[in-house]
Amino acid sequence: IDTLLFLKFVGSHSIFILIYVDDILITGSCSAAIHQLICQMGCAFSIKDLGHLHYFLGVEAQFTPQGLFLSQRQYMQDLLKQSDMVDVKPLPSPLAVGEKLSKFDGTPLLDPTPYRQIVGALQYATLSRPDLAYATNRVCQFMQAPTTVHWAAVKRILRYIKHTLHLGFLIRPSSHLSLTAYSDADWAGNPDDRRSTTGFAIFLGDSLVSWSAKKQNTVARSSTEAEYRALASTAAE
Repeated sequence: IDTLLFLKFVGSHSIFILIYVDDILITGSCSAAIHQLICQMGCAFSIKDLGHLHYFLGVEAQFTPQGLFLSQRQYMQDLLKQSDMVDVKPLPSPLAVGEKLSKFDGTPLLDPTPYRQIVGALQYATLSRPDLAYATNRVCQFMQAPTTVHWAAVKRILRYIKHTLHLGFLIRPSSHLSLTAYSDADWAGNPDDRRSTTGFAIFLGDSLVSWSAKKQNTVARSSTEAEYRALASTAAE
């Protein structure tokens, strides 16, 4: 079952209902309307109110004086256990400086299944870790035929995660809701097809709300062209 988002309007107030299988997250601008909705749902079927949000689909929520802090610490720890990387030496960066991964590097893995499982899990980890987006995008490009070099790159990301388990991102309350977007491009960064990678970060007020790192669909003939394509993708987002 896919995640479903419903909106309910009560006068001038709005309520957001996020549902995934039997997990339900409810928030909105009016506490009384939220409580009334929970009571109505309780009359229709059996539910258990767990109170304020603390954990939802692997994402941990912590309310602080500065705002709402979201992280996936437990999910990351489970990922390290799954990959047998709990006791590894941590590293301060997910990729080596100037590293250019190629599909021709290294020896093909005899069993690519663990690689695909870990990389798939890393994709979910980027929900609360924008700093993992670019490195994860790079190793995702070798899912079909990963090699020993690609597997080493994945392990480096895991060692970086070990170093940064405490990180997440903060949603800050703000009096203004202006959109601010930043974009960049790694021109011809892929050594195999010379395509560039677009990266962007979008803020609503003081809070980061959207980010991505994705390879561009076609080859850019100049760094300026790559930057303009990145800018167009960011504006579309």
